[in-house]
Amino acid sequence: MTKLRVGLLFGGRSGEHEVSIKSAQAIAKALSAEQNASKYEILPFYIQKDGRWLAGEAPQKVLGTGNPLLESEQSTSEGNLTSNPQAQTLSKWQSPSQVAQVDVWFPILHGPNGEDGTIQGLLTLMQVPFVGSGVLGSAMGMDKIAMKIAFEQAGLPQVKYKAITRAQVWSNPCIFPKLCDEIEAALGYPAFVKPANLGSSVGIAKVRSRQELEAALDSAASYDRRLVVEAGVVAREVECAVLGNDRPQASVIGEISYDSDFYDYETKYTEGRADLLIPASIPDAIARKIQDMALQAFAAVDAAGLARVDFFYVEATQEALINEINTLPGFTATSMYPQLWAHSGVSFPELVDRLIQLALERHSPS
Repeated sequence: MTKLRVGLLFGGRSGEHEVSIKSAQAIAKALSAEQNASKYEILPFYIQKDGRWLAGEAPQKVLGTGNPLLESEQSTSEGNLTSNPQAQTLSKWQSPSQVAQVDVWFPILHGPNGEDGTIQGLLTLMQVPFVGSGVLGSAMGMDKIAMKIAFEQAGLPQVKYKAITRAQVWSNPCIFPKLCDEIEAALGYPAFVKPANLGSSVGIAKVRSRQELEAALDSAASYDRRLVVEAGVVAREVECAVLGNDRPQASVIGEISYDSDFYDYETKYTEGRADLLIPASIPDAIARKIQDMALQAFAAVDAAGLARVDFFYVEATQEALINEINTLPGFTATSMYPQLWAHSGVSFPELVDRLIQLALERHSPS
């Protein structure tokens, strides 16, 4: 049987570069597992932090060590930045010749330029199937404002929020205080200030006073021109994984507990700072409601393949509020998404196989 050549695309220019490497390592291991080894051949492609695509030995080295490749490091792979004069002619937007050999892409690029629709647009232009959502689903899943508007249209309950722009924050001294007045009146304290288009809690701040609000808005505006401020809520944080295309399935519910003030970047990626409880200890009726809402959110943004949907469970009122959808969640062996499916009866190697088959199904001409 001819093996399907899977282009494993990882690294990228975002602040989640290292997380992408860990996800790619886990996926490569799953593709090499006994049940997949006879079906798939891995063609790894590594995007350096400067945006250059590398193929051949360089990505193999990164997968082997788990460490990012420094821009100054060299490789003898064709199409890489090397001492080879011919290879030196490649620009950042050019890709190695091995790209033409790929039958299906498995992009595992987290954050901007990875799960925001940009790389999905490029892969669409290549006319090669790829795992995950397309341009629309990825872009809406990345932009918190567009996402929340889609959730509103779908009738999904969520916390109060206010969308603002960098121009409003960095306006003249007369306008900015009025903006803060409006936020305080609409949302109160505590509140969360977030850049609209960054992942892994980057740039997010919890604020409890006017002084903290002003500082957080200024900081968030340095990351993105679109910002969102959300009302704080006393709730448990639970998550649901979705798998499929037009007839998706929802996993069991998992819960995140942590010892920090909120689930920030450091807590998320520091070992021992957060615990995953699967399945979450919540009433069955609430679990079913969250699963149904996760499927509605998946459809609302036109997601495909995979997504993790995050919720607030307000125990006092028995409410479930949708927080956000992540269309390309962390995919390490210990990440919530594959763990949720493992507890739902789908092993990691089987999950990777199903995602590739869903990519082929979605991009089939029939």
